[in-house]
Amino acid sequence: MNSLGALQTGDRVALLSVSGPPASELLERAQTLLESWGLRVVIGDHLQSPHPRVNYLAGPDQGRADDLQKAWLDPQIAGIFLARGGYGAVRVLDLLDLSALRAARPKPLFGSSDVTAIHEFWQQQFGLPTWFAPMVATRDLLDDPISTERLRQAIFTPYSGRSFSSPGAESLVRGSARGTLTGGNLSLLCMTMGAHGERKLSNTGKIGLLEEVNEETYKIDGYLQNLLRAGWFDGMSGLALGSWKNCAELSEVRALCEELLSPLGIPIIWELGFGHGPAAHSLPLGLAAQLIADDNPRLVMD
Repeated sequence: MNSLGALQTGDRVALLSVSGPPASELLERAQTLLESWGLRVVIGDHLQSPHPRVNYLAGPDQGRADDLQKAWLDPQIAGIFLARGGYGAVRVLDLLDLSALRAARPKPLFGSSDVTAIHEFWQQQFGLPTWFAPMVATRDLLDDPISTERLRQAIFTPYSGRSFSSPGAESLVRGSARGTLTGGNLSLLCMTMGAHGERKLSNTGKIGLLEEVNEETYKIDGYLQNLLRAGWFDGMSGLALGSWKNCAELSEVRALCEELLSPLGIPIIWELGFGHGPAAHSLPLGLAAQLIADDNPRLVMD
């Protein structure tokens, strides 16, 4: 089942957060941007509700879960935009009604960073693709015309046959691979690794995507060790690494990735151009692609 059909002018879309609260100014700008593209925006009921204890969550856990579930179940909502990341998505996963969500008609869901928890959950529980795209109510998107245009293309144009690369892309391990795309933010993939009783999908034959933000090299080392020891890379056909914004020196991160990941013996591309960095791509997780690690490193959608 494919949930990534292009949206149309006039479609109603939900703007909500399962993580942190967006700044009011950025929320207004995000709504204005989506409306400038001809979309009709419905704001989540709890998007700016205070959490009873902390200020890093966009409302109570149940409220954020309810916003996501309401938007997914509403047949009048054609797509869902997660406003920002931060932290909190993992707290809503066990509050969702899986039977109801599974029975609803699929629709595009856009987000990245902390929303990696939702992307992974949607693939595990429903087998549905989603968009790993910059958060619409953040400066990373709103102040970056290239990222903004790439999100617009993801929303309105077919993904089949599209090619993704970046000026800094390099082949760490040369070769080519085919497989469905999986992954996202490195620390979030580690955070959701140990869910009790959760059905973990095999990554055999898949192409992994990894990126991170605001982490020291030793933390990235630990996260990669966690995934390696848990078997996350087992059987993977290829790997694309994205941005490492504010993660110490890039040369350190690259050397670490080469040390730990090159022995996997699969094609690996460095700095493909997705994640928290400038000019970020919007990539469809859960769909088939070809990774080509040569003198012109790129990812091509089937």
